[in-house]
Amino acid sequence: MKEFVCTPLEKVLKFIEESKYDGVFFRKRSNFAWITGGKDNHIVNTTENGVADLVIFADKKYCITSKMELARIHDEEIEGLGYEFITTEWYENQDAAVKSLCEGKLIASDVHFKPFEQCASELSTLRYTLTEEEKERYRWLAQKAAKAVETTAREIQPGWTEFEIQAHLASKVIKEGINPQVILVSTDERVFNYRHPIPTEKKLQSYAMIVICAEKWGLVANVTRFVHFGPLPKVLEDNKHRLVNIDIAMNRATRPGTLIKDVLESGFEQYRAAGYGKDWRFLHQGGPTGYESREFLAVPEGPGVVNLHQAFAWNPAIRGIKSEDTILVGDEDNEVLTHTGEWVYIEVQKDGKTYLRPDILVREIVNE
Repeated sequence: MKEFVCTPLEKVLKFIEESKYDGVFFRKRSNFAWITGGKDNHIVNTTENGVADLVIFADKKYCITSKMELARIHDEEIEGLGYEFITTEWYENQDAAVKSLCEGKLIASDVHFKPFEQCASELSTLRYTLTEEEKERYRWLAQKAAKAVETTAREIQPGWTEFEIQAHLASKVIKEGINPQVILVSTDERVFNYRHPIPTEKKLQSYAMIVICAEKWGLVANVTRFVHFGPLPKVLEDNKHRLVNIDIAMNRATRPGTLIKDVLESGFEQYRAAGYGKDWRFLHQGGPTGYESREFLAVPEGPGVVNLHQAFAWNPAIRGIKSEDTILVGDEDNEVLTHTGEWVYIEVQKDGKTYLRPDILVREIVNE
């Protein structure tokens, strides 16, 4: 029997009823996208909050924005979704309009906004379980993101700066309407020295790590790939096989009902077996994803349980290499949303199952 998954709006209305709030206030871009089915309320791309707020009561829904933003938000984002608009002049205080609308009511908020009650964590849990429509959007996004990274790895050349690699990747996703929330690029010794490397002017010699957190419709797909020009050094040849066991252990453990801290521990066991028992301390290991690059970071003894139809992105790393894909927890098995089938893979057998995990792409050095 197919499991019924509530729509985002149904989840919010149920939250209002069960939590005894009069309504919910949404200001974060991620929640605006979630509750509206993938719509967008941002202007400044580096901000967490948008320019159009939503207030949802049990019987009515409101969108509060400035008259300056009204036409576009109405026409291109939420027309037909049943929201009543409350508008202010661009020079007036939008917060005052929100407070006036909610005066005398008990309101849960996804941001700090007095006198509302800050319920960001509670509200974010509502979006962990994805609907069929969300999963289809996620699959499209994840494939675009992964193919952009993989194509970039095939096209870059020694001598390119990390900035040029970043720009090359960004151009591939932006033309699809995808927002590259995060692009990390490191080359050569920087791959070994820094686990979280932003791009620099350094020029590629032989080895590159390329990372993207790609956002569209509020959803975020996370993927990392590596490319090496010329034969792999022994340390990379050895470590890629060590890492794949950590990666597979964590992804295999990510099943419904499993404590997230136990997923981490399954990875830690493999870190120790690989001879890199402390390396997990040098980079966060990832966690649930969806409407944030990570809804929260998994930590030892931390909270959380794996849900069916929830997305995760783990990123174990040891010296010189990291693994990162976006997976979806399914009924029988997990789906690797960022698996394109067009990359080079390491094939591993575990308990009668075959796992294909991303390898390092080795390219020939072309002397011009």
